[in-house]
Amino acid sequence: MKSYLSGVAAGIQPRKFAGILAIWTVTLLYVLFQGGKTSFMLFIMVSVLILYLIIGAIGGVRRAKGTRSLHSEQDKPELLYAGGYLRVKLQVNIPGFLPLPYVVVREILKRHNGESWVFEESLIPSLRGHGELQFQTPALERGSYSFERTDILAEDIFGLVEHKGTFKAEGQFRVLPRAVFVQRWQLYERRSRLAGLQTSLLNSRRETTQINGVRDYVYGDRMSRIHWNATAKTGQWKSKEFEHESVPKTILVLDGSADSYSSSSQFELAVSVAASLLGYGIRDRIGIGLCCLDRTTKVFVPAESAAERHKMVQYLIDINAEGRGPLVPKLEQSHRMFPKGAYFVLISPQSGQPVLDILRWAESRGMTPAHIRVQNQAAAGGREWADVLRSRGITGYSVHSLQDLPAVLGGDAAV
Repeated sequence: MKSYLSGVAAGIQPRKFAGILAIWTVTLLYVLFQGGKTSFMLFIMVSVLILYLIIGAIGGVRRAKGTRSLHSEQDKPELLYAGGYLRVKLQVNIPGFLPLPYVVVREILKRHNGESWVFEESLIPSLRGHGELQFQTPALERGSYSFERTDILAEDIFGLVEHKGTFKAEGQFRVLPRAVFVQRWQLYERRSRLAGLQTSLLNSRRETTQINGVRDYVYGDRMSRIHWNATAKTGQWKSKEFEHESVPKTILVLDGSADSYSSSSQFELAVSVAASLLGYGIRDRIGIGLCCLDRTTKVFVPAESAAERHKMVQYLIDINAEGRGPLVPKLEQSHRMFPKGAYFVLISPQSGQPVLDILRWAESRGMTPAHIRVQNQAAAGGREWADVLRSRGITGYSVHSLQDLPAVLGGDAAV
């Protein structure tokens, strides 16, 4: 009984609790010293009120439970990309037989970097204590998210006691980096006027005459590519898929130094560039790997499988620009993971001597270096830096926004 009374006292404001206790004491003394029906009935009414408060503290929202379900635009939360949102459905069950006019539900959504959002909505439960709450998250950025505890708040009909319950409903999800479709990359094309001197010695990414399978029709496919049997069977346009000639492997090197980026949006652009190029490598069956130079160095060897690409993209979800110090020593520690003859593509906002040292290190290891410089919209000097790289026979690109990436890589925009 003492714990119940302490629970009631915890939910009542000190002044209100002192007032209720004083009223009950006065009515008790009134019965003892005055007697009579009036004093007795008044004492019973105040005692019933206190009993009501105790019962509300014992059960009700303090023993509330709930389950959560998440739904995205495609009803696949595991494929949610940055900029999307989730619809959250929370089923709440409040035990007890005392009716509640309404309850307030408070949710806390936390991101892996410490950011948090608070959602607070009112809910009118049914007579059996069941209720459903639906709300929508704001546009979410790349990262891992989880819902913290859920608080249920309610007051009695007199407004004297605030009951509070807490439960944990599972709700974790991950938001993939933004990515765009890259149709072509001049780095793999022979005699590219922007790809540097070294590409004249490399094979282009040409298709052979060997059919490797059937794929969905893509706008622009020639009539000779149409697979008529598959089209007739499925009722949808299908095209022949041909094997490609082999090309050198590629490894993307993402600069995760804290001092390299002037804003978080610039780092997000670098991560999105890496995610877009990983998608390009899988679609064109290019052996592509990833090296993240963050607080720790993580290297994924070049691979063509979608499973390996999935691991790389999943790693990009939680990465932050927390690296310190020069990048060459970090690369040297993992030099055995870099295959000779591969393309070494550095994604970094840096320029000048630090980048030249990195690219020179890649050349000394038998790799062909290239640099994708991510810049803010207001930044200048991209063309000058590209000229410096071109004079050394190195491919260089400058990207100001993710939407410009396909045009820049394809040679349809200035670099």
